[in-house]
Formats: sequence, C-alpha cells, structure tokens
Amino acid sequence: MSDSENPTGNGQSVPQDPDHSAEHAQQADGAQGQEGLTVDDILDTPQSQDAGAADAASLQGDAAPAGGSEAQGSEAQKLADERLEELRRLQAEFVNFRNRTVREKDQLRDFVSGEMVAALLPVLDDVDASRKAGDLGEGPFAAIAAKLEEALTKKGLTRIGEVGEVFDPNIHEAVLQQPTQDVAPDHVSMVLRSGFKVGNKVVRAAQVAVATQP
Repeated sequence: MSDSENPTGNGQSVPQDPDHSAEHAQQADGAQGQEGLTVDDILDTPQSQDAGAADAASLQGDAAPAGGSEAQGSEAQKLADERLEELRRLQAEFVNFRNRTVREKDQLRDFVSGEMVAALLPVLDDVDASRKAGDLGEGPFAAIAAKLEEALTKKGLTRIGEVGEVFDPNIHEAVLQQPTQDVAPDHVSMVLRSGFKVGNKVVRAAQVAVATQP
C-alpha cells in the first residue's frame, strides 16, 4: 500500500496540502544550501548595516575606557611627582636643620669652654710665671699644673704666641717693635704674655714684640 492511499483501507486517496508540501520543499532546499556552503562563502558574505553599526559601537565602547585609564594614569603620575617634590624639600630642610644644629652646638661648646678658660686665665698666668722662674721643675705643684693644662687641652685649649710666628693682628697684640737680625721682619720676636683660644674662639690675644730691621 502506497503512502498516498487511505490508511483506513477504503481505497480512497488522501489529498495532499499544497502549503505543507511547499514548506517541506523550502526546508529541504535550505538544508541542502547550508550543507553546500563553504568557509569562503561565509567570509565573502556582505555584512549588514546593523552588524557594521554594532561593531563600530563596540569599538567606541572599548576605546572609551582606554582614554579614561590614560587620564587616570596622568593624574596619578602628577600626584606622585608632587609628593616626591615635597619629600625632597622636607629632606633638604632636615639636612639644613641638622647642619645648623651641629654648628650651633660647636659654637656653644666653644663659648662655654672659652668662659671657663677666661676664668682660669690668672691661674694659667701664674703657672707660666712659675715655669719661667724655674719653680715647676719637680714637686706636687708641677704635677697639678700639668694636670690642669692637660685637662684644658682636651677641652680644646690652644696657646697662642710663639717666637718666629708671622704677626697676625687677629691673634697677636703688638706691644713693641724690636730691631733684631735673629727673626725676620714682621715676625714675633718675643712673647710677653701667652694668648689662648678654644676651638676657633680667641679667648685672649698674645702680647708680643714684632721684629723689625736693625
């Protein structure tokens, strides 16, 4: 029995629906057309306007965040440069403060030591006079004088005034001029009273005689 015959077996044929047959034919043609497409056929298919517009919008959407990231990166770099400049300025200020503090500390130490030496100048003069007189050769007084001078030397005490030094009005006080051939002119020919300085601070200038041509 054929497909067109009545399934009830009465021998009458069933008429076919023309729309239904056409739909089956189109589906069959579409399936055959899809099976026959190649990769080249798909790539060569022209893109619709809607698809092109969608791609352009997608590209613009991707570009917008990149521009925003670049702007944020520029702001962050600017802020980092400002903070670095502030740190450098603070470091320079700290270095200047530290150097100034060290300098002031040294000046204060020299000032205090100078005041102490100034108070002991009469004692030091007596020590020098006793040494010139030969009274400090031996004995307890000589040991005390040596310990005193040693302690003051550790505090930065320096004697000023030696025969043969170039005369310097900053540390020497010229009391007289002495014609002599033993010392070059404008040099110290005799020390009348020793001077002292602590560090760079002159506590007392040395009283000296200045040599001249005989």
